[in-house]
Amino acid sequence: MEKKYLAQIIATDNEGLQMISACSSGASVKVSDIKYLASNKVFLLSITRTKIEKGQKDKKINSICRFDFVDKVKSKNINQKNDKLVLELIAIDYLKNKEDYEINLIFNNNAYIALTTETIEVRLEDQNEIKD
Repeated sequence: MEKKYLAQIIATDNEGLQMISACSSGASVKVSDIKYLASNKVFLLSITRTKIEKGQKDKKINSICRFDFVDKVKSKNINQKNDKLVLELIAIDYLKNKEDYEINLIFNNNAYIALTTETIEVRLEDQNEIKD
């Protein structure tokens, strides 16, 4: 039996974040799959992405993108009441803002989510492969 290779990428700096951004680019995200657990300072994004690592361009997988130490979340141009709305994640980047970082999740249609966080701690964990 072939063991399924499920990746986990942990980013604690810009380089790691760029890698997660590259892996997540073009991923689709349902509005209902975006969660902010304020008491735990955890922001979760459940995405469906194409596996670009190892040249497996035709494989679609479900992944969780997890951001830790998130103090504040603000979104723009996202209708949060529309659970069925599917956004396309274009990129993830950040800027340093005095003591904090602002991590920006950039979606299609000029939508974005900005996370205020004290440190970069992001994980991309593959959950399962999507069979057609």
